[in-house]
Amino acid sequence: MLPLLFLFVLCLIIPLLMFFHKHRTIKHYPPGPKGLPIIGNLHQLDISNLYLQFSQFSKIYGPLFSLQLGLRPAIVVCSAEIAKEVLKNNDHVFSNRPKLYGQQKLSYNGSEIVFSPYSDIWREIRKISVVHLFSSKRVSYYSSIRKFEVKKMIKRISGHVDSSSVTNLSELLISLSSTIICRIAFGRSYEDEGTERSRFHGMLHEFQALLAEIFVSDYIPFMSWIDKLRGLHGRLDRNFKEFDEFYQEIIDEHLDPNREQITDEEVIVDILLQLKKKRSFSFDITFDHIKGVLMAKEVSKKQIERERET
Repeated sequence: MLPLLFLFVLCLIIPLLMFFHKHRTIKHYPPGPKGLPIIGNLHQLDISNLYLQFSQFSKIYGPLFSLQLGLRPAIVVCSAEIAKEVLKNNDHVFSNRPKLYGQQKLSYNGSEIVFSPYSDIWREIRKISVVHLFSSKRVSYYSSIRKFEVKKMIKRISGHVDSSSVTNLSELLISLSSTIICRIAFGRSYEDEGTERSRFHGMLHEFQALLAEIFVSDYIPFMSWIDKLRGLHGRLDRNFKEFDEFYQEIIDEHLDPNREQITDEEVIVDILLQLKKKRSFSFDITFDHIKGVLMAKEVSKKQIERERET
């Protein structure tokens, strides 16, 4: 039985190897570690310690080296001088991000600033973000929210001191940043106990896990069936649907003229809805663009949490 299975696998692999060898294009990349056919260097990478691994590779192959991630070539920069050339002097050449399946799904096909390809729409969304959302005037406007939440955190720490309880400072700082971002974006926080908090944090944890997940189809497209077998497509569809409904509830709430306002603060959702109504841009802002910007806020929360944990 095993010899027959082995022959069957060979019959599948050999034609594939011949196909890729015949159709490959000769391109000159910087030196790098040798990989295997089809999967390239994927089996050599340790996701949890990539920065250390890249540092070791740079000592062997130099500050600029190449990797083969499945069928996707990649170049790694490990030098401040070369990074300046890439990110500053030639930023327009290297400005596009690769389209990864999970990121595109969760970002409404890149309809925001983080995962959107460089284009006229990206420039308009960037303009909206810089002028209307993250300007110095807008940052100052939200100072009362930051001060209030910081005072609340200090009060919580004082309570721990009075009761001789241990304070998990990392957890408190992550909670603080999460609450501030939610209040600025949605006009409410989700840190109180209850089913609403449980629902929001459950969605958020799954969202963060999926952003960090590796989809085989991103690197070896003809093996996308592996992602389906792993259940990644089902998880992705469920999480996207949950967040889409969640964002739509927030939008509908802020569109309701009879809603009960907790505060008079103008939050990010309100600003985006006003811009949508004005139609003063080269493209029509849709609900998907608004949801995409709110999604980018979740990505920023994930980055903050990573920095706090390290």
